[in-house]
Amino acid sequence: MNFETFLFYCLSAILLFAAVRVITVRNPVHAALFLVLAFFTGAGLWLLLEAEFLAITLVLVYVGAVMVLFLFVVMMLDINLERLREGFWHHLPLAVAVALLMAVEMALVVGGKHFGLALSAVPAHPAGYSNTKELGRLLYTEYVYPVEIAAVILLVAIIAAIALTMRRRKDSKYQDPAEQVAVKRSSRVRLVRVQAEERQAVQAEPGE
Repeated sequence: MNFETFLFYCLSAILLFAAVRVITVRNPVHAALFLVLAFFTGAGLWLLLEAEFLAITLVLVYVGAVMVLFLFVVMMLDINLERLREGFWHHLPLAVAVALLMAVEMALVVGGKHFGLALSAVPAHPAGYSNTKELGRLLYTEYVYPVEIAAVILLVAIIAAIALTMRRRKDSKYQDPAEQVAVKRSSRVRLVRVQAEERQAVQAEPGE
């Protein structure tokens, strides 16, 4: 066993441990932190596969942006943990079925040679090979239509999320920017003249 294989098994064990702790820990903040650990170890696995661009993207996008947002939301909102645990046993059979399906898929991928599904050997890369350049070439040449379709779907999802959160409420206060720009000083500021008062000198009593 060489060093790369040993490092792969170490990162894989940490990734599996973090993934299990994400769904088993009781505190949602701790679950988000374990998910950050899972992202970091996943980036390490990408580095072992010589996919540096994907590893850096995983760290910058998910750890640096998405997980920070998750932590802010979890820490600022008053989440009722008891209410979240109410549907655990109701959804347990479906979750177990999905977990078994994923386990079978991983077993076929890892042990494919035992089932006659061995993949062809990956050729060695030349000296000036760049996985970032190759990834961009594939995305914008052979897979340009799937990328565009995925972008349109994400745009529709963003618009739908904004539309769902922009509901009118009776107790909500809104501001009209046009009225704020057109406001005048006379309608907002009132000058009040106050009569000046004369202060009388206080004489000290004798003996004080």
